[in-house]
Amino acid sequence: MSEELLKKDFWYDLPEELIAQDPLENRDQSRLLVMDKNTGDFEHKIFHDIKGYLRAGDCLVLNNTRVIPARLLGVKEDTGAAVEILLLKRKSITL
Repeated sequence: MSEELLKKDFWYDLPEELIAQDPLENRDQSRLLVMDKNTGDFEHKIFHDIKGYLRAGDCLVLNNTRVIPARLLGVKEDTGAAVEILLLKRKSITL
């Protein structure tokens, strides 16, 4: 019997202050949030512990995307108005 997975099944509350802003030098020391699927309880671990949760036949999906500083804040010289620029794509330019 297969269960249909819904996006809401993967939702959890993650306070913004717990979201990493910079990568750790030793990546295997990054935080790992573990949820017990039977009780719904959460545990905070480190990524190095992940091997204890994987079983034969499990599918591990890796995300190797990188976050770039994408929000630029400024003030217009002539009016003092706040300016915000949101960068959506990294583009290479030649000057």
